[in-house]
Amino acid sequence: MAQFFSQHFGECGRCGTTSYTDGVAAASEILTALRRHWGFSDFRPLQERIVGSLLAGRDACVVMPTGGGKSLCYQLPAALWHDRTVLVISPLIALMQDQVRHLDVMGIAAVAVNSTLAGAEQARVQAEAARGRFRLLYLSPERVARPDTLAWLRRLPLALVAIDEAHCISEWGHEFRPEYRQLGLLRREFPELPIAAFTASASRRVRRDILGQLALRTPDKYIASFHCGNLRYLVRATTARDQPALLLRALRHHRTGRVIVYAPTIARVEETLALLQRERIPALGYHGKMDSDTRREHQERWMEGEVRVLVATLAFGLGVDQPEVRAVIHLALPKSLEQYYQEAGRAGRDGLEATCLLLWQKRDAGLLAHFIEEVADAAERARAWERYRVIRGFVESARCRHRQICLHFGEHPAWERCDACDVCGADTAWLEPGRSAAKPQRRPALAAATATPAAMPGATPGAETGQLREHLRAWRHAAARQRGVPAYILFSNRSLDELCLHQPTTLAELEAVYGFGPARAAQIGREVLAAIAAFPQPTPGA
Repeated sequence: MAQFFSQHFGECGRCGTTSYTDGVAAASEILTALRRHWGFSDFRPLQERIVGSLLAGRDACVVMPTGGGKSLCYQLPAALWHDRTVLVISPLIALMQDQVRHLDVMGIAAVAVNSTLAGAEQARVQAEAARGRFRLLYLSPERVARPDTLAWLRRLPLALVAIDEAHCISEWGHEFRPEYRQLGLLRREFPELPIAAFTASASRRVRRDILGQLALRTPDKYIASFHCGNLRYLVRATTARDQPALLLRALRHHRTGRVIVYAPTIARVEETLALLQRERIPALGYHGKMDSDTRREHQERWMEGEVRVLVATLAFGLGVDQPEVRAVIHLALPKSLEQYYQEAGRAGRDGLEATCLLLWQKRDAGLLAHFIEEVADAAERARAWERYRVIRGFVESARCRHRQICLHFGEHPAWERCDACDVCGADTAWLEPGRSAAKPQRRPALAAATATPAAMPGATPGAETGQLREHLRAWRHAAARQRGVPAYILFSNRSLDELCLHQPTTLAELEAVYGFGPARAAQIGREVLAAIAAFPQPTPGA
């Protein structure tokens, strides 16, 4: 997605140089685990160095954009520690459950302890965890702070604490959660345990706060570039009258891949869905007042491609791994540049060109200002005004939008123009009434940002596999329903495409397909091969 670089944060500590291996054998073991469980033949940038820091028992602080592969950095060490457990602090039950399901299919023992577990089941899990049964244990920050949880954690063979969405610990962060502030107790309770903090969006001030609140000790620090060159940032000031037409033009321009439309309120989600229904554009909604089963169904149907457009509030997106999002459209001014960057970054995670369109209205700014003035705490109100000033500057200035983002997060690019935003001349003719533009040409995925599958001899790219793809997609949906999990848990759409391209007939061939490998093949491989074999092959010469 982006060209990555690493640097230390500049405030303190050392850079992320690693020396974790005992020679070639240790490095080989790490790559073997990557291949076995994830089906990847190499790392994305920074991942191997971060894994090395954690295996060496060092504290770490990691800032990677959405889709950069943060979770693998703490999951892979867990897969290598056969008698110890990684404690993962995660903010949402749904996110924990998805990660546990993914790990289960990859053959890595993991569990989430939360309010969805009945008392007897929770007691069983706690006993098994004390015996070292699980490689990863997921807890919420609220649960970690409970005295009974701390007493239980002291009995576990813990190797590492990984804190996801670590920006939530900072009052300067755009998603500050007071319960995260209590996580400083982990250093006091477990002084010898290494702690790693992970986030997708943190300014210098937030990064300093993370280091201080968690009491990280001379941590290895990694920061990926905030420049996502495959994204086209387009900002347009609109009115209530012309915004719907701009939205429709954007959706009709982006006819392939997935689209996320972010609306500021549940009412706006419903209004937008009604508009799209009138215009015969299939779309699904996602917001907090829907029951969890409906939200899960809508998310799965969107991720599988049954419906391309999802209209959602901010309740959607955290932890969603969908590489084929061609556009993210905002229908209101976000509360902060961090929030916008994180949400817009859900587009183009496959490295191909994608559009991030922000359609804002003057009344959005007035509404944000009104809510800021209602904040009782003076310090928090001042922080909210600072975030407001930054996001207003982003949408109203005539400066390169990619450069504004980089500078905000403390990165100083050598270039002045990006040629990938409306300020720098990116094509916006398709947004104008009565005008059209040539369909944008997709650039190839950035090799440095994409994990590479093992090569399979004899593959013929470009083969017509549409019917086979639909056959396997339907099989995946039925198999996932039978297991009670979302279809994307079994394997991703990229893996689906490669299955159609390579059409493996043996487990060894299946293991070479992107996203498989021995562990996943052992779990579902024979069923996948049977599904491929069941597809009626065309008669030669027909």
